Amino acid sequence: MKAAALDVSGLSAGYGPTRILEDISFAVPAGGRLAVLGRNGMGKTTLLATLAGQTRRHGGSIVLGEVDLTGLDGSARALAGLGYVPQHRAIFKSLSVEENLFVGLKSRPRAAIEEAYGLFPRLKERRRHLGGQLSGGEQQMLTTARTLLGQPSVLLLDEPLEGLAPVICEELMAVFGALAEARAMTILLVEQRIKAALEFADAVLILERGRIAWRGTPAELAAQPAVVERLLGVGH
Repeated sequence: MKAAALDVSGLSAGYGPTRILEDISFAVPAGGRLAVLGRNGMGKTTLLATLAGQTRRHGGSIVLGEVDLTGLDGSARALAGLGYVPQHRAIFKSLSVEENLFVGLKSRPRAAIEEAYGLFPRLKERRRHLGGQLSGGEQQMLTTARTLLGQPSVLLLDEPLEGLAPVICEELMAVFGALAEARAMTILLVEQRIKAALEFADAVLILERGRIAWRGTPAELAAQPAVVERLLGVGH
């Protein structure tokens, strides 16, 4: 069995004194693809934000490879190899595509920006456009590419397909799959498009009221339509 790239144990967290997550434990190996599913308000976004160091942790630990992230702030976690692509597509709308990407380079040489263009050729075509002039799909590509320039070993994706056209969704998911395979990048995907998430993932967690209510493989979930309906609110 591969060693865990990300090991979460007994994690409880929330905002201020309010606890959203309770006793969350899981491990994902290098190159693993974990889909985190659940109905709205069940703690999925809070889980990714907690891993990224953006909430208040009440207990538990987070270890990335050999590095204990538990007491580190968000910037230190990013330097340790954790990449976070939030749901709200945090780009600089008044900066050009290329200027946005330069922010993601940190201490890397400027030539490394070609990596982003290699993953998303559409961005190279629009490199002089302002962030605010991009479509929703292009903005998602930009925020993802900027995060990837930091060379994360673990990538957290919070609903990257929200509001996007099917052709853009397919393009993004193909890139994510290639990253997992070619770079052994570990990917945690929160996504409301259940079919796309299950086709991508090799393991699944379903959250309910801030706790893990089910875990297994996509095939095991497909074989339990009652679980899908009860925990996700949809027929399968």
